[in-house]
Amino acid sequence: MSVKKRSGSMELGECTRNPGYQDPEDGGPVPDTANAVPAEKRDSTAVKLDPDSGAEQYTQLQPYAGMPKEVLLLHSSRARYRVPREILFWLTVACTLALVALTITVIALSPRCLSWWQTTPVYQVYPRSFKDSDGDGVGDLKGIQQQLDHFQYLNIKAIWISPFYRSPMKDFGYDVEDFRDIDPLFGTMKDFEELLTDMHNKGLKLIMDFIPNHTSDRHRWFNLSRIKDPHYKDYYVWTDCNATAPKPNNWVSIFGNSSWTYDEVRGQCYLHQFLKEQPDLNFRNPDVRKEIIDIIRFWLEKGVDGFRMDAVKHILEAAHLRDEPQVDPDKPPEAITTEWDLYHDYTTSQVGLHDLLRAWRAEMDIFSREPGRYRFMVTESYDYHEVEKTMMYYSTPLVKESDFPFNFYLLDLPQNTSGLWAHHLVNLWMSNMPRGKWANWVVGNHDRPRIASSAGRAYIRVINMLLLTLPGTPTTYYGEEIGMENINVTDSQIQDPFGKYNSSNSRDPERSPMQWSDDMNAGFNNKTNITWLPVHPDYRSVNVEVQKKDEGSILGQYRFLNTLRQSELALHRGWFCYVHTDANVFSYLRELDGLDRAFLMVLNFGKESVVTDLSSISELPDRLEVLMSTNHVNKGKVLEKSYIPTEAGEGLVIQYSTHTRFNPNHSGQCYISEKACYLKVMNILYTC
Repeated sequence: MSVKKRSGSMELGECTRNPGYQDPEDGGPVPDTANAVPAEKRDSTAVKLDPDSGAEQYTQLQPYAGMPKEVLLLHSSRARYRVPREILFWLTVACTLALVALTITVIALSPRCLSWWQTTPVYQVYPRSFKDSDGDGVGDLKGIQQQLDHFQYLNIKAIWISPFYRSPMKDFGYDVEDFRDIDPLFGTMKDFEELLTDMHNKGLKLIMDFIPNHTSDRHRWFNLSRIKDPHYKDYYVWTDCNATAPKPNNWVSIFGNSSWTYDEVRGQCYLHQFLKEQPDLNFRNPDVRKEIIDIIRFWLEKGVDGFRMDAVKHILEAAHLRDEPQVDPDKPPEAITTEWDLYHDYTTSQVGLHDLLRAWRAEMDIFSREPGRYRFMVTESYDYHEVEKTMMYYSTPLVKESDFPFNFYLLDLPQNTSGLWAHHLVNLWMSNMPRGKWANWVVGNHDRPRIASSAGRAYIRVINMLLLTLPGTPTTYYGEEIGMENINVTDSQIQDPFGKYNSSNSRDPERSPMQWSDDMNAGFNNKTNITWLPVHPDYRSVNVEVQKKDEGSILGQYRFLNTLRQSELALHRGWFCYVHTDANVFSYLRELDGLDRAFLMVLNFGKESVVTDLSSISELPDRLEVLMSTNHVNKGKVLEKSYIPTEAGEGLVIQYSTHTRFNPNHSGQCYISEKACYLKVMNILYTC
């Protein structure tokens, strides 16, 4: 403590009042106005006598407002001020360290966040048929842009658009004349850029169709290859053949008849596994491989979010060009005219195929380094009963390939509408999928009849329910969300080249214009009375506009299920477990460890109304409430688990509360991509 003593006179001290000071000019005392202690603070100052000298001793008892720094420091060193300050300091340090430790722990224990292609369905747009903006009868890019609100209404974020490259349209865009240009039928590159910008502004992702196996016979590369330009000579698969009988071997095109066509300019045959106007590229040529990577880079630099790689199993063929073995060895060689007549040992899934796909994936990963801009890759390969070949397109722990190969097995649902068949098709994928991989499901596309026509309109709702409640990424073909059906196309109306070769193979019926409203041409083209294919006659009752007004419509139920799927952890990343299967009903549940609610699906794919008894499932509560039924009047009903009635084509989503999990005691019946648990106290997921 600072003390000032007076012995006959007072020593001057900084910031200390000295009433004994005499002004040298007038000899009178000078009042201390600067350092005078206000009246309200005088009680904080005491005067005492020094016991040794008898002089007055001034002692500051407590701090006061406006005190100088030296006095403040004097008081701040006292224990009653110093100790609380130190306690607060170390408490702050401890809290900060605890918060950092908790953050690190949460990050370390948190499961991997789902990417955008895992959290949303993929919606396929067939551009010719989606929306016509200029009145020429054919859909275009501006038309797609005009309808972007439809995807937001459905809560869909990923849009796959079928080819819109410059093309002679012999196969409606799958015969590409220029991979770096837009066909005038669909618009311009500026239209594409505006569409992509608008999509990104609305939080939507664009997946492009990419056709690596072949080009159009009008492509610049092919024209240069025909004249044996030194650089382009081996860009395609050429071989010597006889002009009068161009069959170097027995290979057959997907569209039928020989895969070889004689070219008079070059004097050789070229390979085409599709139309003769679609010559196959020679991927054994390193220059071709570089060209394809350059094209991939071109579109990635434009900003596209992913690619659907078309017909990948056909990319490579055996260099020896031997005859493929016949399915029926006794069939005369001249009678071999379809792809089903041969085993495709030399024209599909050749050694080196996956190396090509991995190189493309590596290029896409370079662009995926940008935060929040992961570039997605899906592969298309119809491998039918050879499911193990399809599974090879999944990435491995060491080498990355496609995020998933398209799963086409649900396209076969109409072959046998039953619970047993639905279970078989789902299990065919789930039991063969590599552990930890992400499933996906397709029930319709531009090459297969619409599910409402092939399975029957009564089943479209339950099939959509299956699609949106299974684990993984669902893919919806345009119009499936409102239950569109195939159109009838007469021979004179056929547009599809495949259909012109064989009318029974025409793919036109499933490509009819999208039904937006009950206006002229179903709202597809409201400028002129022209459509490239006829509009389905039911468009006045089956369209987006009318179904938006009815929450019990196919559209309303699709939207509800998709919103539920994305909002409920159990549905988009929880366990999938088989519960019951019989000739009519396929039933499964979705649950997440730690979450006190789960979902039970009871789907009737049979031909009759039945009652399902799940009383043997002890993990289910005795009473169950229907959250949603495809038969809208059954919504909200409370059912006994021993008595769950469903009509033919009806599906139930039942939400129930439980703390007992099904998966721990039924490991052979349950699947999960990446196991996680829910911590209710902190409302977080953690790795368990």
